[in-house]
Amino acid sequence: MVEVLEKKRADYTEGSIIGSIMKMGLPSMFGFLSQNIYSFVDTYWVSRLPEKEAGVAAVTFFATILWFFFSFNQLVGPGSVAIISRRYGEKDYANAEKAIKETLLLKLVFGAVFGVIGYFFVGKMLVLMGAQGSALSEGIAYGRIMFVGMGVMFATYSIYTAMRGVANPQMAMYLMIGSNILNMVLDPIIMFGYFGLPAMGIKGAAIASVASYAITFAIGLYLFYSGHTNVRLHVRGKESISTASMWKIVKIGVPTWLGEMSFSGARLVITPLIAAFGTKVVAAYGVGNQVTHFGLMVLVGIGLGLSSLIGHNLGSRKYERAKKTADQAILLGVGLMVAFGIATFVFARPIMLLFFDSPDTLGYGVTMLRIFAISFPFLGAFLMAEEIHMGVGLNTPTMVVNIIHSWVLEVLPIFILTQMFNFNQDAIWWIIVAATVLSSIAFYLYYRRGRWLTVKV
Repeated sequence: MVEVLEKKRADYTEGSIIGSIMKMGLPSMFGFLSQNIYSFVDTYWVSRLPEKEAGVAAVTFFATILWFFFSFNQLVGPGSVAIISRRYGEKDYANAEKAIKETLLLKLVFGAVFGVIGYFFVGKMLVLMGAQGSALSEGIAYGRIMFVGMGVMFATYSIYTAMRGVANPQMAMYLMIGSNILNMVLDPIIMFGYFGLPAMGIKGAAIASVASYAITFAIGLYLFYSGHTNVRLHVRGKESISTASMWKIVKIGVPTWLGEMSFSGARLVITPLIAAFGTKVVAAYGVGNQVTHFGLMVLVGIGLGLSSLIGHNLGSRKYERAKKTADQAILLGVGLMVAFGIATFVFARPIMLLFFDSPDTLGYGVTMLRIFAISFPFLGAFLMAEEIHMGVGLNTPTMVVNIIHSWVLEVLPIFILTQMFNFNQDAIWWIIVAATVLSSIAFYLYYRRGRWLTVKV
């Protein structure tokens, strides 16, 4: 019976390398694409509320705060990717189960703690971000509901991570797509009060998000505990959870957390500098970020599948295959982002017209998108290299690059040019592009040294 079960478990460390990347990466890519499509739809409905630009600006302000809080998610995420995928590659399924349960427990606790903090301080944080008037009140209403659901939001992402880690990427994809479709359906119903429900406005968007995450998390637990995944969870597994092994997961994630917190913290500083140019610039920046994230989600989706695949290969001691897999993934990332950059540059105006009719807002958004498009191929290389290092648990290099990128290459020159020399918002976009290009080149050169192939977890 044991042999039959083991034959059913997927093994992507054999056969075509690019085929394995696609099998692990494409499901994650489609899942994350669906999430970004949801974000577009959510922003579209918010732009149809009476508050229009103020509503979009409110979501943009809060998204920056949420990004900062989600950096604490990285205390657990990278370690869980490295350990779950490595144990699965070693065919140590009992300890893979243990790592999954420890990850979910850590995420629920961390999310709940930071959710409480965010709930009580969201107003003050929005003021510091530069939110005023309707953008401030709408941001508080939206943000408090989102913070209430932060624990289950954190844990839901680990459901996806665990599925990819045990070679069930298609299941993670279906779950993500289903969650985002549910969110898109609930959005207008709750926001505008269809089917006899009261119209909740921007609060409805947050309620729809939290409800979708909660339902998805419950379904994910059912799939794991009912044996539909390659590693089944049990109430009492062969290996008991322990604080020592949970600390190991957190310890691996600390460098990534510091790097992500640095990056998101820099956005907390940069956003008020953008807000100084007015609500319309902030609204355009918010939609521009959604467009940029659309391309990033393609990369992150493939990259998360890649990080698990790297762990499988190293767990199986197939070092040469791991290196070839990483090299081909970087080329794939660059190629995809070249195509996305060209499309963004060409269609920048039609994209912005979906959300705004104000000539000023359109102009700000189109200019920003076309400037950002230049950096997209470099982002392709950077994010793939980042996911490769995450897959083996070597996260300190990413932390160092992110800190230099955020504070030395972005915040400092942006502050100098806008506050001391009175450059307009376009200077901010060009500085962000230059920082991305320099950081990507530096990180790729480090990747070529190959230290990631020797890491043990």
